[in-house]
Amino acid sequence: MSDAGKRESVNGADDAARTKANRGPGAGPGNRRALIAAAREIFAESGLNAPFSAVAKRAGVGQGSLYRHFPDKVALAMAVFDENFDALEASVASPETTLDALIDDIIDLAAVSTALIDLIWQHQHEERIAHLTTRLAAIVGTVAARERAAGRLGEEVADADVLLAITMLTDLLSRADAAERRPLAERAWAIFRRSFAP
Repeated sequence: MSDAGKRESVNGADDAARTKANRGPGAGPGNRRALIAAAREIFAESGLNAPFSAVAKRAGVGQGSLYRHFPDKVALAMAVFDENFDALEASVASPETTLDALIDDIIDLAAVSTALIDLIWQHQHEERIAHLTTRLAAIVGTVAARERAAGRLGEEVADADVLLAITMLTDLLSRADAAERRPLAERAWAIFRRSFAP
């Protein structure tokens, strides 16, 4: 390749790098969504030992963008769970959603988020984590009230009891091998369900 061709090739690569690095403020929301999606995949595949930089690489964004949105792994885990809770809130808004359906959704989400559950658990007493507990309690409260009114949940079963069952289920999932998570969670929930019946 001639010197001119080499310069053109290098300059073209530099231009591409500058374009990627400087897509402007409008790229922020898209980058954030890409980082959250990448975090789900990376931590499901490799656990918490996965390097933080792997998330940026998978998302196709620079390290600077990663740290602007999420200064540490806990902030990223919180964003994943906020997105999970958005989906759960949308689901329980439907009057047809039962406690069994909610638990089924939680099992699905928890089964692929075990590393992030562990991370949140390690930081559970931090103030920034508190809103996750509040959101989950509201989701459970909505469905539990509906189940009591329909006669499917004993009046003596408090929302806190259901939350405890969910905590125990997710902890169980985080300790199980991937192939065992779904059947194990279903067995555990069947035990809780029998004890919660009116």
